[in-house]
Amino acid sequence: MKISRDDVLRVARLAHLELAPEEVETYRGQLDEILAYIGKLQELDVSNVEPMTQMRPRPADSATAANAKTEPELRDDTVVPCNVADAVLAEAPDAAKPFFRVPKVIER
Repeated sequence: MKISRDDVLRVARLAHLELAPEEVETYRGQLDEILAYIGKLQELDVSNVEPMTQMRPRPADSATAANAKTEPELRDDTVVPCNVADAVLAEAPDAAKPFFRVPKVIER
């Protein structure tokens, strides 16, 4: 897929980026390479590849247990209070508790 100069300018506008004229061509080439690579990945046959669902290593069976690395010890998932809001807001240049005030960008 070829990315046009207009496509780059549209993406830059949506991302609120100001690109110099020489940067437009650089980014056009980079985006074109990324999409070409994705096109190559889409050609791969992954019909026999099972989805990955395990985030942690599976327990080793008894035959490989001696050679297996030990799993990392994970902490319990417990809720703890986070009382940093006042300190963070105190450092903000323009805060109206409990919010940060930022310039309006919706109509841009």
